[in-house]
Amino acid sequence: MTPRIVAIGGTVSTGSTTELTLRTAMASAAAHGAEVQLFDGAYLAALPHYRSSAHAGAEGSELVEAVRHADGLLLAAPGYHGTISGLVKNALDYLEDLSKDSRPYLDGRAVGLIATAYGDQATMSTMQTLRSIVHALRGWPTPMGATIRTFPGLFSVDGECLDDRARLQLELVGQQVVHGAMSLSAMAKAGA
Repeated sequence: MTPRIVAIGGTVSTGSTTELTLRTAMASAAAHGAEVQLFDGAYLAALPHYRSSAHAGAEGSELVEAVRHADGLLLAAPGYHGTISGLVKNALDYLEDLSKDSRPYLDGRAVGLIATAYGDQATMSTMQTLRSIVHALRGWPTPMGATIRTFPGLFSVDGECLDDRARLQLELVGQQVVHGAMSLSAMAKAGA
């Protein structure tokens, strides 16, 4: 089985630390046999507010369909004022379109979480918010959630994580989401 992993996250800034952390976890997931599809900050920034007057219905359908067929997800959010960014929250609101599926929301899917911020306190509150959202959407957060305190020089100009502690966390999240996705898929097939 080749697990399908959907990666969602980033900021409005191209090449943000949040996006670079997500890409590091994605590389780990791919190295452990997953096929990974990215919805980055640029994609998320183009989404109108879910169900607002600007939301015509077709926006976000690519994201929703990818998650519908995914075995697992990677979510990366920056810590803004003690919680996740509105950009990431809006993208997660689009998953309401999965509510009536036979496998609603994130049911039966492993979800690896990454929280980035300039301070440790902000990374922890952001991580707690991500875990709460995933639980509300019936997903299975991986045991490891990466809390990455950002600082200048965390990544090279080529996007390589230069901090061993951060890199190891991100690689473990990528690995665990693949193993979790495979385990949950095997359990679902055995129960079918």
